Amino acid sequence: MKKLLTGNEAIARGAWEAGVKFASAYPGTPSTEILENTALYKEDILAEWAPNEKVALEAVIGASFAGARTFAAMKHVGVNVAADPLFTFSYTGVNGGMVLISADEPGYHSSQNEQDNRNYAKFAKIPMLEPSDSQESKDMMKLAFEISEDYNTPVMLRVTTRVCHSKSIVKCSDRQEAGIKEYSKDLNRYPVPSNVGGMRKRVEERLTKLQEYSNNTKLNFIEWNNKKIGVIASGACYRYAKEVFGDSVSYLKLGFTNPLPNEKLVEFCSEVEKIYVIEENDSYIEDQVRILGFDCLGNNFFPYTGEMTPDVIRNTVYGKTNDTLDYDSAKVVPRPPTLCAGCPHRGFFLELKKKKNVVVSGDIGCYGLGHADPYNVGDWCIAMGASLSMGHGAQQVFNMKENSNTRVVSMLGDSTFFHTGMNSLLDVVYNSSNTVNVILDNRITGMTGHQENPGTGYTLQGKKTKEVDIEKVVRAFGMDNVVVIDPNDLTAVKNALDWALSLDEPSVIITRWPCILKNLSIEDEKEFEGVFMSKCKVDTDKCIGCKACIRTGCPAISFDKDNKKSSISPDSCVGCEVCLQVCPVKAIGKVEV
Repeated sequence: MKKLLTGNEAIARGAWEAGVKFASAYPGTPSTEILENTALYKEDILAEWAPNEKVALEAVIGASFAGARTFAAMKHVGVNVAADPLFTFSYTGVNGGMVLISADEPGYHSSQNEQDNRNYAKFAKIPMLEPSDSQESKDMMKLAFEISEDYNTPVMLRVTTRVCHSKSIVKCSDRQEAGIKEYSKDLNRYPVPSNVGGMRKRVEERLTKLQEYSNNTKLNFIEWNNKKIGVIASGACYRYAKEVFGDSVSYLKLGFTNPLPNEKLVEFCSEVEKIYVIEENDSYIEDQVRILGFDCLGNNFFPYTGEMTPDVIRNTVYGKTNDTLDYDSAKVVPRPPTLCAGCPHRGFFLELKKKKNVVVSGDIGCYGLGHADPYNVGDWCIAMGASLSMGHGAQQVFNMKENSNTRVVSMLGDSTFFHTGMNSLLDVVYNSSNTVNVILDNRITGMTGHQENPGTGYTLQGKKTKEVDIEKVVRAFGMDNVVVIDPNDLTAVKNALDWALSLDEPSVIITRWPCILKNLSIEDEKEFEGVFMSKCKVDTDKCIGCKACIRTGCPAISFDKDNKKSSISPDSCVGCEVCLQVCPVKAIGKVEV
């Protein structure tokens, strides 16, 4: 049976065919759809969203110890969060096979950095596979479990954005039940200092065996063509290079990339006159080629950042790209990302913008768009859950300055709060800074495409579960000053900010309103009765063209320069009433639908 699958869909299919029993992840582009598609095999696989990547990896480590084949999936920065258990798990080894999927993002389409997680495989001393298309994604996922169990090791499957999201034909097979292995206690695998020396020795012995595997596996192969130029590449870069060079050069295609196949590298490099190492983004392969004594063109020739797409390769090697249609770039309208019409963050940003002597500590989520026009309410953003702790540290320093009245407002979303924001809030409470901490609860994990989280009341596979009450959690931490508001009510937002900023102790504001794009649950419909059931409309006779509604940044509102009047698209408007509240002449009213 053949199917047209994305790389993410193919990875999920490979997990199912390999007999996986349990999987866990935290959503993050470009990895999100791996677990979402795995969840569709609910008769055979228990798939769960975890609060963060560390917890996801720890859950699958436990499942591996118990004897099941299992995997964890995450985007590249998620591996940073999961690194703590990963490095020790490399020492202990597995029972059931375990695969860690790292979805890297060269070109940083939706990420805060461009790290190359091939370095993690080398650092953690675990084998790594790199598929270049959907068929390889499925096949390597299956093979990774065999390698894991044969060599008693976790395995990294490293994919990139184009592999994750591009589609190609995949030949599928039936599921092969792997069963659940017996668990037996082995205190020699317990990572205490008395055991670590022996465990470390076994890790090095394992790497020696994996080096031999790397040199002999069919995942690493040579395609001999013209030997004037030899291209060494892995993952999507191999496909990019093939598109540019075709059969005019020779290739060393690497699918198993830690340890790298030194013997094959020497064999290939010895036979070609010029060596191109095409990789994204670090000089991972290039460094090994140079260690083996061969000069090559890698990061000293090709760009060190961004995707190594065919047009990039072609322009670097030949000084030009393929011809395209000419157009007037001045007529292309810029389309920066913006908050959706009816986004519950808009009202909060509009009121926060008015506050003086305020520094805003931001976080990872849709609300990251608050830093841009027309809101300009984000001063910095580093990592998931970091806003509250960064804000705490900054406030402590501002408080040291004589006569300083600078206040920090830290903000993050509901899913981010559960991810790592809770620890940060504990720091605020424990060390008693006077930050204003805002949890923007839009009732779903919004930025990555509406995944459930501990605050929604449902699991990934649709099971009703306990809904964690954010307000109760915050109060349980010892936070005395807490208020819950509707962020579309600008007066309520203003009053909450004024109240919190008047305090000389920490406070929490929880804005609670569903994302406009959310498929409302039964519980949502009861709590937010009538939400999205009205629209707003401009009375052009009253409109004075002041553009106050335009300055809300709502994409449903437009301005006619000729008539100097605003209008609201009924197809986009959801009746949040923020524009209605900012209009100084009451020219905007509600229309029931």
